[in-house]
Parts: sequence; C-alpha cells; structure tokens
Amino acid sequence: METEEAVLALAALSQSTRLEAFRMLVRHEPDGLAAGDLARLLEVPQNTLSAHLSILSRARLVSSERHSRSIVYRANLGEFRDVAVFLLRDCCGGRPEVCEPVAKTLQSRCAPKRKERSR
Repeated sequence: METEEAVLALAALSQSTRLEAFRMLVRHEPDGLAAGDLARLLEVPQNTLSAHLSILSRARLVSSERHSRSIVYRANLGEFRDVAVFLLRDCCGGRPEVCEPVAKTLQSRCAPKRKERSR
C-alpha cells in the first residue's frame, strides 16, 4: 500500500458517520447490509448516507452490489487489513515483541465466540 492510498482510507474513516457505517458493515460481514437498512441502523437520512458511502467506496473500504431494487454494501476487509499493516509495518523496528500486544489484542477480538452449553 502506498502512502496516498493510506491517507485516502484514513481520511474516509476520519468522519464519525463514515466510521460508524464502516464498523456496522464489518459487524455484518460477510452478508453486508442494504443501504436502506444501514441508514435506519445509523439513524441517518439515506441521501446523506449515500454521500458517505461514496467516499468510503472511493477509498476502497466498501464495495456495493445491486440485488434487485436495493444496493448491498460490504466492508472491504482486505483493504482495511492493508491499511492496518501499512500503519504497523514499521512499528517493530526489528523487534516483534513490540507489536506482540497489538497482535494479541486483535486475535482476542476476532476469535469466534464460544457457544455456552445448556445445563
């Protein structure tokens, strides 16, 4: 990832509605959300959300696909991963133990939740 691409992605996420839209789409992976559903969940007018989604799309953080009369948006987790790696790429300075706490935190947040047994 080049610096310009990282700046574009970070700028797209630097606005609260766009950040919340992206986070909501991440929570709804891999199915994504229809634009209208996303607008309702975020309590944002559809035309306003459309402008925000356009910015996230230009930054390649979300993708869209038409399903009949609605457009379904999905988070582009590969692009987001590239941004995160870009930010952390040089953090270790040859010392992986420096970044280990970050990696462990990410792993624990992304681990599948265990289903509790009924007793």
